[in-house]
Amino acid sequence: MDKKQTTLKDIAAELDVSISTVSRALQGNPRISARTRERVLDLAQKYNYFQTKHINPFAPKKINAVGVIVPGIKYHLYAMAISGIEKVLEMHQMQIIICQSNESYDREKILVKELLDIGVSGLIVSLAGETKEFDHFLEVKKRKVPLVFFNRLCDEVESDKVIIDNFKAAYDATQHLIAVGCKRIAYIGGPKILQISTTRLLGYKKALVDANIPVEEKFIEYSDFTREGNLSTARKLLYSPEHPDGILAFSDQVAIGVMLAAKERGLKMPEDLAIIGINNEPVDELLEPTLTSIDQPSYEMGIESAKLVIDRIANYDKEISRKVLKSNLIIRKSTNKNKS
Repeated sequence: MDKKQTTLKDIAAELDVSISTVSRALQGNPRISARTRERVLDLAQKYNYFQTKHINPFAPKKINAVGVIVPGIKYHLYAMAISGIEKVLEMHQMQIIICQSNESYDREKILVKELLDIGVSGLIVSLAGETKEFDHFLEVKKRKVPLVFFNRLCDEVESDKVIIDNFKAAYDATQHLIAVGCKRIAYIGGPKILQISTTRLLGYKKALVDANIPVEEKFIEYSDFTREGNLSTARKLLYSPEHPDGILAFSDQVAIGVMLAAKERGLKMPEDLAIIGINNEPVDELLEPTLTSIDQPSYEMGIESAKLVIDRIANYDKEISRKVLKSNLIIRKSTNKNKS
């Protein structure tokens, strides 16, 4: 049977049933038994009937909702981004389905599949810390479901993206540590597999090179985003024979781990150790000392991500967009060595 020319008559002849029976089975008519419908659908799939006729009872109907997958809503950045996404979707009478990967690659894959299976109109995603393979997102592209990455992303999948200039943010933060007199500056990244962590590492290294400060591998470490991991990584640096006098941390949560380890070690901040985090969490102003941090426009990230997914839903074949938003260094006491 020619797969490209399959007709109801072809299916009916092979199954030895009437054409009307095949038609009713494909429409889910209750008069047709489950067994007969199953045989009709199996053969129709086998001979590519649905692609030819542009119908497929197996394909989920699109629902008026966008799926959002984030590493965790406990992070202020993602809570604010979700608020921005929701505002835009509400303006377009669309619903939001919020999911947490909890930094798990396996859970992220499951969530993507489940959201596709229920027929979401689009996906907005920030990658899990464990994600290093992207077949599940290639499947999203294959199904032509609009996909937007924000904050954490990958270049392996062509899609709309919303980020800050992570290279510049890390460069500026490292320059600030140099400006306040730090000579032995360390970088604590997130998992090595995260593109965003590598990009920030490059910005950190470039700032050191530009200041004629040697880049030392002993001052470069990585964390897994757990409280225990953050503390362990910080202790490795701070209990070394020559501990750093400045640290750029991947996030404020990592920076808080550094501050705890520094107090445990008996180091004064910022006199013995200056620290910078990233995300500008509300808790930063309650810490002692208050934490210098790079402020990311998280709410605006959500706004822009939602706008991109709405535009892609309206016109799937439009040109890919990459939005780069501005970040700001918020200086507080954890780096302000010159304050009397």
